[in-house]
Amino acid sequence: MTSSASPADVQARSGTVQSIQRAFGLLETMADHGGRMGLSQLAIASGLPLPTIHRLLRTLVDLGYLSQDPSRQYVLAPRLIRLGESSGAMLNLWARPHLDRLVDELGESANLAMLDGDQIVYLAQAQSQRSMRMFTEVGRRVLPHCTAVGKAIMAQMEPAQVAGLLRRTGMPKHTEHTITDPEGFAAALVWVEKHGYAVDDEEQETGVRCVAVVVPDAPARLGLSVSGPASRMTEEMVQRAVPALVTAAAALSTDLS
Repeated sequence: MTSSASPADVQARSGTVQSIQRAFGLLETMADHGGRMGLSQLAIASGLPLPTIHRLLRTLVDLGYLSQDPSRQYVLAPRLIRLGESSGAMLNLWARPHLDRLVDELGESANLAMLDGDQIVYLAQAQSQRSMRMFTEVGRRVLPHCTAVGKAIMAQMEPAQVAGLLRRTGMPKHTEHTITDPEGFAAALVWVEKHGYAVDDEEQETGVRCVAVVVPDAPARLGLSVSGPASRMTEEMVQRAVPALVTAAAALSTDLS
């Protein structure tokens, strides 16, 4: 499994400001670890010296993007919501044409979703015009272990990150098909990495099947999915949906670059 690019990966590029790179790198690291970390944890995860991390964290606290809880751990603060809401609205705008094309081609609902902390949040959607369409609304948050988008995204994360997320969420059972043990989930992610797409086979909601791919080289952990009633989301439909999703994800990635 491979991890997505971080600000540290582009440190050598000309014209960049190192302190800004490092500050955003710390925010992203915290987001990947559930939004709450201690100073020593951040030092290990980032590889930065403790004095540097402490100076950056104090600045982010002063600006309102971080806070400290009674245990002295750093926590992502509500001021980030303003940035998230604005970026979410822009993602909705950019994604909509690609989602509409997926609905036109496949006839089922299409979604853009993101891994935000330990949850999948739906950012944009184009609804099917058919009966028995899906009612996953924009803004809804679900746990990633029982969603196709969650699996697709987590298949590209480091195993330690996946294990930490699953420990924090607890992998609750939503249906009789939900994968609830880490070993079984790890095997499922190997399958996803090998095949390039993920399937939620009635794992989040009985009677609903979903197929998803990641948006490559995106500025966040994004995925596109197509979902519908299991009676219509047959294996043949999944095989039709995968190349359409891959094409749409590549086009959206270009728009976001």
